[in-house]
Amino acid sequence: MKNILFVCTGNSARSIIAESIINNEYNNMYKGFSAGSNPTGKVNEDVKNYLLSKHYDLSNYRSKNFNEFINSQVKMDYVVTVCNNANNEVCPIWPNKDQLIHWDIEDPVARLNSTNDINRKKYILETTYKIIFKKINELLNEK
Repeated sequence: MKNILFVCTGNSARSIIAESIINNEYNNMYKGFSAGSNPTGKVNEDVKNYLLSKHYDLSNYRSKNFNEFINSQVKMDYVVTVCNNANNEVCPIWPNKDQLIHWDIEDPVARLNSTNDINRKKYILETTYKIIFKKINELLNEK
């Protein structure tokens, strides 16, 4: 079993989506974790509801700081940052650079918060989910 840590800024959307994909679609070979450099303290409600609609088990999911994993007993095989440099997001620094993989993924939270249109929210969530799912497939096929 290999461990993958997904890290973003707020740990409320992208990293949570990635963690849930690993733990619900690839749990026979991988264990997913997520964290943030500046965690919001809660999983985004739209993201949570979207993942629950896919029948994903989100038990024990929470927004947390990546410092919990730096000296953890859990050894990470891969650390994936999902920050968006185009929007001047600061990606977290991870001590072991050999483990670090970077994916440039836009944070959907601002777009989700800017609309009350359910169809627009669904489109934003599905687009973000598909991008992350595709990147996970590519990563796992390389390894």
